[in-house]
Amino acid sequence: MEKKRQTKAPAEKAAPQGAAEASAKGAIETSAKDAAPQLAVLINDGKGQDVVVIDVSDISSWTDFFVIATVTSGAHSAGLYRQVKDYAKENGLAIHVPYRKIPDGADWTLIDLGPIVVHLMSPEARAFYELEKLWVRGRVVR
Repeated sequence: MEKKRQTKAPAEKAAPQGAAEASAKGAIETSAKDAAPQLAVLINDGKGQDVVVIDVSDISSWTDFFVIATVTSGAHSAGLYRQVKDYAKENGLAIHVPYRKIPDGADWTLIDLGPIVVHLMSPEARAFYELEKLWVRGRVVR
């Protein structure tokens, strides 16, 4: 009888927290550094305007990237929200839902993905809040 020789697979790095859950559901985990520009392209393709990605990892302790875009209406914002939600699900990113009910509005939709925060804003809200000016110490990636 011939013995089959077993080879050991190379040791893999430990997966980040939540990765096992994501891979169990068939999702591919994407790093925030890769996902932020991909989300910007997704939003731009969905007719989001003036899409900007800001790396705030050196100046913020609670997130690494902002993706900011202007939307034309509440329906436009809702459509982009669905696309971001689908992207997050497919790429192992979790959407953190607020604990309290925030009134639905067309002015500003915030999507918290943990290391990435997506801001979908009306032209008026974007001009009023000027997030790019507020986070000017961040590095514009896109």
